Amino acid sequence: MFPFDVILFDVGGVLLTNGWDHRERALTAKYFHLDLADLEARHPVPDAAWEAGTIPLKAYLDAVVFYQQRDFSQDDFYGFMLNQSKLLPDGALGIVEELAASDRCMLGALNNEARETNEFRFESFGLRRYFSVALSSCYLGLRKPDPAIYQRALDILGRTAERVLFIDDRVENVAAAEAEGIQAIWFEGADALRSRLVSIGVL
Repeated sequence: MFPFDVILFDVGGVLLTNGWDHRERALTAKYFHLDLADLEARHPVPDAAWEAGTIPLKAYLDAVVFYQQRDFSQDDFYGFMLNQSKLLPDGALGIVEELAASDRCMLGALNNEARETNEFRFESFGLRRYFSVALSSCYLGLRKPDPAIYQRALDILGRTAERVLFIDDRVENVAAAEAEGIQAIWFEGADALRSRLVSIGVL
């Protein structure tokens, strides 16, 4: 019997670049001549709300960038943000494609992402071709590594924890999943992941 009913992948840092992590924010701040320290100080609280789906993009941008007059528009800024989303070098998308083609289990995403960027990334990179379910923070109102997001995911999937595998590039998210009984793999590159999946009978 196949060892899992569902395999869940993080997106940023596993399949794609993070899109709006500190590296992307630094690049964007430099391009638009913003004070990076100020942007970083303003970012965490509205970002948590944005990723949890409780505020829209405009509210996030108003709080972090457009709290004062700028010589560029929100559309300009958001367009530059979106352009930071790219396929991750040594990412796992090829493995996802292989698993999807085998049709041996359900595949899905369990990721922290704001609604607007999440939908852009899923559409632009064709992730819905592979994923039957998107357990994204913006839809669940919870963020990793909150234990509640893993329990919510199991409730939605209707599977026991031991029948779910989760793959993430952040140690704290892997540890939180394991604490809820989910088998989890810390992503350290496609080759290492492939070797691990072969060893546990997934590939």
